[in-house]
Amino acid sequence: MESATAFYSGTEVIQRSISVDDTLTIKAGNVHSVYEISQCLQFINSNEFKKVALQFPDELLGDSGAVIKALEEGTTAKIFVLADTSYGSCCVDEIASQHANADCIIHYGSACLSPTSRLPVLYVFGQQPVDVAHCYDQIVKCSQDSEEPVLLMYDVVYAHAIDELERLLHSTHPGVIVSKVNASPSTSSNSYRASDAVKPTPLDDEHTSKDLSQDKDNSSSLLSKDNITDSSLSVDNTATNSASSQCHFGRTFTLADNCTIDDYAVFYIGSEGRTLTNLMMTFNKCPFYTYDPRTQIYRRETLNVNRALMKRYYLVEKGKDANVVGIVVGTLGVRDYLAVIAHLKEIIKKAGKKSYTFLVGKLNVAKLANFMEVDVFVLVSCPENSLLDNQEFYKPVLTPFEMELACNRAREWTGDYVTDFRQILPGASKHVPLPADNTPSETDVSLITGNLRTLGTDDDTESSGVDAKAVVARDNMTITTHTSAGEYLAGRSWRGLEQDLGNTPVTKAVEGMKGIAAGYANETDEGTQV
Repeated sequence: MESATAFYSGTEVIQRSISVDDTLTIKAGNVHSVYEISQCLQFINSNEFKKVALQFPDELLGDSGAVIKALEEGTTAKIFVLADTSYGSCCVDEIASQHANADCIIHYGSACLSPTSRLPVLYVFGQQPVDVAHCYDQIVKCSQDSEEPVLLMYDVVYAHAIDELERLLHSTHPGVIVSKVNASPSTSSNSYRASDAVKPTPLDDEHTSKDLSQDKDNSSSLLSKDNITDSSLSVDNTATNSASSQCHFGRTFTLADNCTIDDYAVFYIGSEGRTLTNLMMTFNKCPFYTYDPRTQIYRRETLNVNRALMKRYYLVEKGKDANVVGIVVGTLGVRDYLAVIAHLKEIIKKAGKKSYTFLVGKLNVAKLANFMEVDVFVLVSCPENSLLDNQEFYKPVLTPFEMELACNRAREWTGDYVTDFRQILPGASKHVPLPADNTPSETDVSLITGNLRTLGTDDDTESSGVDAKAVVARDNMTITTHTSAGEYLAGRSWRGLEQDLGNTPVTKAVEGMKGIAAGYANETDEGTQV
């Protein structure tokens, strides 16, 4: 025990220094330019906000003090920094902001640009360094290497350099399509840039007449003001009124006439990460070329997208085999998340399965491991956080699109992949109506287990009020036993903390052990208590 206490004394634990990656933090003199303090102050003062919430990702928290100091010099509003976000840092944490009664949110750093619904949001992406001349040379090289025309996309932290790149490309390579970052283009939000004097026409998927390619102001700061009184569904990942003008994941671009995005090669500026993975899975028929400004490395991505899609299709088969489905709420800020949860419950019920909803905050393996009776989980989250590595989890974690593919018999696997759950809701471009209620159930063979499985419920089974443990014959071939995960949970030996008020004797509090587990203060060298 002497060696243990020597290496793990309580004093050393308290005074231990933790290394933090601060490569993304900046010098104090650059705060006003990188974090666009003037636009932030204009946003706060022009709207007369009294309480402002600042949301930083972990890698930028080191600059939060300098940003607050700079903002407080130009406004009387109360400014505070949100603590650990409820979910992913790319999503706007409206819930934590509302708990503090904030009037608005300023979101710093990389963002997924998922539409919000509660508070006005100002996006400040920051200005990560990029060598524009070197990047331009790599785009030219990509246009020479690729047989397809080039579509330029990028991580939002490099949005500040796109105007200069576009000017260079326009004079030499006008065929290169440059995407523009927009904040929540939808019918229920008015999106405009903080530096604009007037609001442009709201971006409506069905009624937009404005040519988005004419917007030349590509500031790295974007404002999204959402009208929560409009309950109509709006999805940004669809084509606008113009057949060639499209918006995907907050990025708008105008394609050539009679062309689709599958006819293009995508040049992506940014590092490997969830944004790139999301784009490659969605546009899985396009070749991808990437340029990382940090390393200045240009390469063609060799990720086998087909293999990745087949792994996701394996999860679809697991969803078909499942009897108990757990719907995990992975966001409280993305618009229409309640609508997709209700949609999932409906399709799971019509598929003859049980569903339970879980709200666990930030997802990890240990949390989901507490519910081993659940066969598969469905994660309702933003597109960039929905694709999880299932090797870490004990049970498969599906996306809403994969779960609908497993439960909706009218939807067929075509190779197209949808990461934005709002695309599968009624009224969206990727929505597929459920079969009629009188459609008989189907029985097939599982590709994983080789057992017979039934998808759907019979009308007589639903209307007869069958007991949860009753044995029911289906199709004159199979016999299934209706079980409930709720009954399984009720049969557990441990069900959580119980108050048991009035039945627990009152005892005097006693002093517990002191120190750390490697050596408590009341232990001797031999490991015995004093």
